[in-house]
Amino acid sequence: QVQLVESGGGLVQAGGSLRLSCAASGRTFSGYAMGWFRQAPGKEREFVGAITWGLRSTAYADSVKGRFTISRDNAKNAVYLQMNSLKPEDTAVYYCAADGTQSSRSYSRTPSDYNYWGQGTQVTVSS
Repeated sequence: QVQLVESGGGLVQAGGSLRLSCAASGRTFSGYAMGWFRQAPGKEREFVGAITWGLRSTAYADSVKGRFTISRDNAKNAVYLQMNSLKPEDTAVYYCAADGTQSSRSYSRTPSDYNYWGQGTQVTVSS
């Protein structure tokens, strides 16, 4: 079992920044690909980005590419999502998720491939 707890959400004006953190506990964190997803009211959960556990390669949704950055610190069992140049359309509940089925260089964009999820943190961007 892996337990995930997100933090760092809040209310920010358009153009501002937030840094989300996801703290992991339980089984070895370093062998899990980590993903960030978000879900706005009335919409499906969507992929934001992911980071592999081996080479720490990252991938992003087109909507956030160039504005968001994912990083991880295996020693601290944590993964981060730095969000810059925020837009009102970024408003959503953000979730981190862990996928223990991936190789060191792979990741998934599909929510159902992730084994463990945090409870989510609300991000609201005002115009």
